[in-house]
Amino acid sequence: MEQIRRIMRPTDVPDQGLLCDLLWSDPDKDTAGWGENDRGVSFTFGTEVVGKFLSKHEFDLICRAHQVVEDGYEFFAKRQLVTLFSAPNYCGEFDNAGALMSVDETLMCSFQILKPADKRKLFVSPQRHMSQTKPKAKPTRRPEPPTCMESRHQPPRPAYGHRVSHNITPTSLCVV
Repeated sequence: MEQIRRIMRPTDVPDQGLLCDLLWSDPDKDTAGWGENDRGVSFTFGTEVVGKFLSKHEFDLICRAHQVVEDGYEFFAKRQLVTLFSAPNYCGEFDNAGALMSVDETLMCSFQILKPADKRKLFVSPQRHMSQTKPKAKPTRRPEPPTCMESRHQPPRPAYGHRVSHNITPTSLCVV
């Protein structure tokens, strides 16, 4: 843990080493110990790696991110690790939900699920809009949606959410 505390922030992520592995390593139910990562960087790890880390550092839960999961959050290793992903409909390609995790004063974890908004409700066709406002004006062409790289500079797409609570009351949390 001391190595993690000593990481200078902000910083660039190197191609290998501790910081790279904190960001890019992924849980994998089919991996025993450590394995190769399909992303081409860092490693995958199995349930026993999670258990050993938690025991060594006297934690009950690891909270991680940086991996798309369908429902916005996903448990691993008998709920000893949770992956959060907060961007619904990531890059317009995944149709995933997003999630936010809250931890109350008793360390009860709850999740707010952010479902992607219905695309049909986001846009009004130019013809319909123009016919309602300026009947003689020519309709304008709708701009192309932003690419994934551009989307981080755009306002977030509307989403709707609901809360889900899980009976997880760890005595300590490790947020990676």
